[in-house]
Amino acid sequence: MSIPETSLHTLEFDAVRDRLAHYTAFSASRELALSLTPSTDLNEVRRRQALTAEARLLLEEWPDLTIGGARDVRRSAHHAARGGMLDGTTLRDIAATLRSAATLRQRLSRLDDRFPNLRDLGYTLPALPHLIDAIEQAIGDDGQVLDSASPTLARLRHEVRVAFNRLQERLQSMIHSPTLAAALQEPIITVRNGRYVIPVKAIHRREVRGLVHDQSGSGATLYIEPLAIVELNNRWRELQSAEAEEVQRILGALSEQVGEAVSAIVSTVNMLAALDLVFALARYAIATRSTAPEIVDWRPDDPPSTEPPLRLIRARHPLLPPDKVVPIDLWLGGTFSILLITGPNTGGKTVALKTTGLLALMAQAGMQIPADQPSRLPVFQYIFADIGDEQSIEQSLSTFSSHMANIIRVLQTLTEAQSFPAAPTDQALFDYRRPAALVLFDELGAGTDPVEGSALARAIIGRLLELGVLAVATTHYPELKAFAYATPGVENASVEFDVETLAPTYRLSIGVPGHSNALAIAARLGLDPALIEQARSFIDRNEAQVEDLLAGIQRERAAATEALQRAEELRADAEKYRARLAAEQQAFAAEREVALAAARQEIEAELREVRQQLRRLREEYRSVSISRQWLEEAEKRLAATAEQAQQATERLQRQMVPSAPPPPAERPLQVGDTVHVASVGLNGEIMAIDTDDETATVQVGGFRLTVKCSELKRAKAADNGERRFAPPERPVNLPSMPDVSMTFDMRGWRVSEVSDRLDRYLNDAYLAGLHQVRLIHGKGTGALRQVVRDVLASHPLVASFTGGGRDGGDGVTIATLVDR
Repeated sequence: MSIPETSLHTLEFDAVRDRLAHYTAFSASRELALSLTPSTDLNEVRRRQALTAEARLLLEEWPDLTIGGARDVRRSAHHAARGGMLDGTTLRDIAATLRSAATLRQRLSRLDDRFPNLRDLGYTLPALPHLIDAIEQAIGDDGQVLDSASPTLARLRHEVRVAFNRLQERLQSMIHSPTLAAALQEPIITVRNGRYVIPVKAIHRREVRGLVHDQSGSGATLYIEPLAIVELNNRWRELQSAEAEEVQRILGALSEQVGEAVSAIVSTVNMLAALDLVFALARYAIATRSTAPEIVDWRPDDPPSTEPPLRLIRARHPLLPPDKVVPIDLWLGGTFSILLITGPNTGGKTVALKTTGLLALMAQAGMQIPADQPSRLPVFQYIFADIGDEQSIEQSLSTFSSHMANIIRVLQTLTEAQSFPAAPTDQALFDYRRPAALVLFDELGAGTDPVEGSALARAIIGRLLELGVLAVATTHYPELKAFAYATPGVENASVEFDVETLAPTYRLSIGVPGHSNALAIAARLGLDPALIEQARSFIDRNEAQVEDLLAGIQRERAAATEALQRAEELRADAEKYRARLAAEQQAFAAEREVALAAARQEIEAELREVRQQLRRLREEYRSVSISRQWLEEAEKRLAATAEQAQQATERLQRQMVPSAPPPPAERPLQVGDTVHVASVGLNGEIMAIDTDDETATVQVGGFRLTVKCSELKRAKAADNGERRFAPPERPVNLPSMPDVSMTFDMRGWRVSEVSDRLDRYLNDAYLAGLHQVRLIHGKGTGALRQVVRDVLASHPLVASFTGGGRDGGDGVTIATLVDR
């Protein structure tokens, strides 16, 4: 069972293989990289992933680890096995390859238990030390046969050098002889037809006896081998021929040894290529910042699980530039098995589709995937992808027919694969599990009438549900959004679009269908509003309601996300202050224990001293005459002293235990306080106080009352819309502190109200241990903001303050309180 080549091509797996090949070290491993295919066997996929993970860990510890100078010498080895002779350079390449294998085998065999698979592969590398030594002793680094290859060769080369020197000495004496000076064209020695000659002027031919081997183009110069050196030339050439024969004999013998070891050599190259491919996979994973996915054993017939079998966290397409790709979170299985992605063109739907399929292929090929952990993937026996170019403005019938032909072929294959095996046995019935499959359809049902295309798409999705496959499909049809919402096992998703910038964000949101942005984009671009409204009137009312509902869902989801983020920030602040208070309490408890221990030691020392005095008194009583009455009185005084010491210890312990602070004295009523007016049973705000008459003017709703101060009682603090911290889920043994919100809303206040009420809030916030508070005063005319910041500038509990920035702008002031 294998994944179709068409799926590999459609999902651009061949481009990933090309990039992987750049990280290989020699041609044999490059061939493996270019022919790498995903496996459909669970154990094999896990073995590949384990090898890649081990290789990555090994490269992080030994970055310079390579396969050395290995070469693909399999063809040369087969040539030698057929009786062919190899030259010195080829033999040296074979030796270098075998030496690299021996070195790598040695290094891998010493690995610890973190690298079991690499260590096992190292043991499988063949060892051919005798062949390596034989080649390295006979062939030099430049591919030439060394003198040490055989005694005969060493002797012949020595004799060649001696004969050559004699020949050169004789020729040198001739060209410098006065007798021949006039006959020579110039005093040099040259070679013609492999024999040494001298240039003689043609007119002096008779003055030099010898054999003519050549003449110049003009005929004025003859190249003559003098008779005096013919024998020397002959001897030198004979020795050269003997040397060449010996070299050929040595090369033939070494080639014969290579031919005898052809199986081991080919196996060595194959193993080196496999190891180099593993290291290439690791280097590619490091370069793409990939991680190892969890490979799970999942089939459609398995019991439902809350954890989806396919989950990609911040997944990135490996062929897109890292600085431009937007990570996506995507999962399949669990509560739904089919994901329907909707959204605008060029919004990233196809990228999400291809990313899912390509990362599944990479994982099953043993590659780590560009996603964050803990991403997980099952092993798919089938991966099908029908992804076409939908960017053209014209879709012909042939395009639709091509897509339908692919879809029909996919459905037929899956139906046949999941049919019950013929002649089932009890064991087959027990073991049978439908194969896992991943199906990717781009623009499902497009290219034909929208009504028919939408109906056809719903029918296809229904069949995929019956087959139990995991599937991702993209579409523009609004009917499919409602179908996905109402059909169990199908979930909506969308790629977001920024109407303000008219650009896609490429972020994938699961659970929310895409919203049509055509009218919004047209309005943003400046189309006449009358035309926009006319176009809106043409839209079916039901469809418009669905689109409005989707837009509302997206707005509510964005608001909920923002509120959740703010709540998380507040929770983090609360945890920080709670941790600080816990640390302070722990430090206080430690100091208390130290003080108690010191006091206890001091009291015990005093008691020891009193006991020593008592012993001395008893000894004196035995030695001298002291009245028993005096001794009894002394013992009573000693007992009283011990009791006093015990009482002092208990009193010290009580003093060291922190007690709840006494309730603060209630301050007098002030202007701005919220009070309860007993005579009318309503709450109001004090506007003025007459201390002489002991009366106060109170604003109650739309009325002002003048009442006796004795009728007024301070009302409980109103919520004022302020957000409070939720009580901790687990009891925390901390000192009590005022319940003060980090946000103080003053919008709608009069300027005269700010100073006193803000002062009280800052005091309470400081006592509660808050480090920073958020003051909301709104923008308006700026008068309220100015008063607030004037108060903060002179307040002793405020260390600094700034504007709200992105968290409210000029309508908010962030104040940082002094440390306690």
